[in-house]
Parts: sequence; C-alpha cells; structure tokens
Amino acid sequence: MKTYLNSAIKRLTYYKTLAERTFDQLNDEQLFWQYNEESNSIAIIVQHLSGNMLSRWTDFLISDGEKSWRARDTEFEPVINSRAALMLKWNEGWTCMFNALNAIKDDDWEKKILIRGESLSVVDAINRQLAHYPYHIGQIVFIGKMVAGSKWNSLSVPKGQSEAYNAEKFGKAGN
Repeated sequence: MKTYLNSAIKRLTYYKTLAERTFDQLNDEQLFWQYNEESNSIAIIVQHLSGNMLSRWTDFLISDGEKSWRARDTEFEPVINSRAALMLKWNEGWTCMFNALNAIKDDDWEKKILIRGESLSVVDAINRQLAHYPYHIGQIVFIGKMVAGSKWNSLSVPKGQSEAYNAEKFGKAGN
C-alpha cells in the first residue's frame, strides 16, 4: 500500500502545483473574478477546497469526514479578500491533507472510515478526494486561462507545440 500512497501523494502534489502555477499568472483582481453571480471565483473555489480538506482530513481515521464544525455553505460566499488570505487558506487545507496521508500506517489500510455517514475503505476515501480535488483545480485553471487571455502560459504542452515537445522529449517527432 506504500506504493499506492506514494502515487496518490504524487498526483495530489501535481494538481496542487497546477493551481499554484495558475495563481502565479494572475493579478489579485483576477483571483476574485466571477463570470456571473452563480459562478465561483478562484478564491471561492480555494475556500471550498480548503474547507473540504480540513473536514475530510482532520482526524481522518477516527471521525466522520463531514465535521459538525464545517460551514460548507459559507465556503461559497466571498470571504477571502486578499492573495495573502487566499494562500493561507490554500496551504492550510493542503497541509492538513498531506499530514493525514503521511500519518497512515500499515495497519490503517484495513480500517473503514466515514464520509457523511457512508462507510469507505481508506483507499476509496483517498480515491474520492483524488477525483474531487482535480475537478476543482481544473476549474481554477480554466478560469485562470479565461482571465489571463493571451498572457496565459500553458501548464502543459502548448497548443500547436506537440511535435516540438515530442521531438525534445523523445528525440523524434510524432511519437
């Protein structure tokens, strides 16, 4: 299970980095931009991710992942009002999650945990978050790309650059 855990941590770290590379391309105003009143800004998505992480990963193996102290509805209200506050909230959630993952011991893998009363294996609970967090990070990247416009720097292979990328990566084009 150590191989699985290392893989999960690697994937989660990758998605965390994608969002941070998006934050780095945006000015403060762009972090709070909303397409309309029904859509979320990057700051609101960060609030939600952090709230989810703190709830899911605090006492991960011993209490329901939906904590009574979580105020989920307020995660979707504009509370964060600065880049510094956004980064503090962002790092708080990720630190909680990585600490919980790194604390998993060999005998913990057979335990059942609860999320909103649903019994899950430890692997399934991790997989659930491996699906949830990239979903929202994709939203962050999409919003970032929209508001940055022509100033956007691709986070992967830039559009129209696949052959050049493959040639550099693999030593030949079209591979």
